[in-house]
Amino acid sequence: MKRFLKWLGIIILVLVGILAVGGGILYASTGRRLSKTYDFPVETVAVGNDTAVLERGEHLATILCTGCHGSNLGGTPFFEDPSLGSVPASNLTSGAGGVGSQYDDASWVRAIRHGVGYDDQALFIMPAGDFYHMSDEDLGAVIAYLKTLPPVDNELGEKQLKPLTRILVAAGAFGDVLNVETIDHEGPRPGYPTEEASTAYGDYLTRLVGCTTCHGDNLAGGQDPDPAAPPAPNITPGGSVQAWTEEDFFVAMQTGITPSGHQLSDFMPWQALAQMNDTELQAIWLYLQDLPALPDNAQ
Repeated sequence: MKRFLKWLGIIILVLVGILAVGGGILYASTGRRLSKTYDFPVETVAVGNDTAVLERGEHLATILCTGCHGSNLGGTPFFEDPSLGSVPASNLTSGAGGVGSQYDDASWVRAIRHGVGYDDQALFIMPAGDFYHMSDEDLGAVIAYLKTLPPVDNELGEKQLKPLTRILVAAGAFGDVLNVETIDHEGPRPGYPTEEASTAYGDYLTRLVGCTTCHGDNLAGGQDPDPAAPPAPNITPGGSVQAWTEEDFFVAMQTGITPSGHQLSDFMPWQALAQMNDTELQAIWLYLQDLPALPDNAQ
C-alpha cells in the first residue's frame, strides 16, 4: 500500500507540474500577444463634415458603438469580475481619460477597421472583424461624427487581466478577442451599398452588426463567445423563426419581445438594432428570408 501511495503521489505531482507548465505557457502567450505592436499602412478614407455625413455617422455610431462605449461614447466599465479582472470600453471623446485627442483620421481607421489602438497594440474585444466590411463612405461618416463628440471626463484606467483570464484567453475560451490577428487586412470590401430594402443591403448590415459571431457563420445557430451566454438560435428559414412574419421581426428587434412573448436575452443586441430605421430592418429581414433553409447548427 505504501508503495502504491508513493507512486500515486509522484503521478499527482507530475500532473500538477504539467498543468503548471502548461498554464505558464498559455499565460506567457497571452502576454506576448497583448504587447505585440503592429505597423502596417492603412487606407486613406475621406472624412467629410457636411450635415448628411454627420447624421449618417451618428446613426451608425448609435447602432454599432453605444452598446459598449455608452450612450455618450464616454466609455463604460465593460467587464468587471474580481476573479478575472476588468476590461473597460474606451472613452472615445477628447475628455479626460478619452482617446479622442490621441486619434487622427488614420488612427481611427486602424482602430475601427483593423483592431489596432493608438499605441500600435491590439485592441481587446473590439469587433474590428465585423467593421472591416464597412464601406469607406460609412467609415468616413463614423469618424467624422466621432470627431465632433463633446468631451466627456471619464478616466476608466487600463484593462487588468488576472492570470486565470490570460490562460483562458490563450486557450480560446472567450473566442476571438484580438480581431487584429484574424482579419485579412488586405481582403476585399464591398462598395458603398444602396440604402434600400434589398438583400444586398441586408447582407451588408448583417455583417456590420456581427450576427455571425453568435449565430454561426451560416446563421444556422451558434454560441456567443461569452461562456455565460445562451445558445444563439438558427435564424435561417429552417430555424424557429420560419413562422415569423415581417411584422413579428420588426417587433422583436424594436422591443426585444418575440411572437411567443419571450424576452430576448441581453446578449442579443436588440437595443442597438432598435435604433435602425424601417429600411434597414426590412433589408435585414429580406436577407434572412433569402438564406437557404438550414437545420439547426448546420456546419
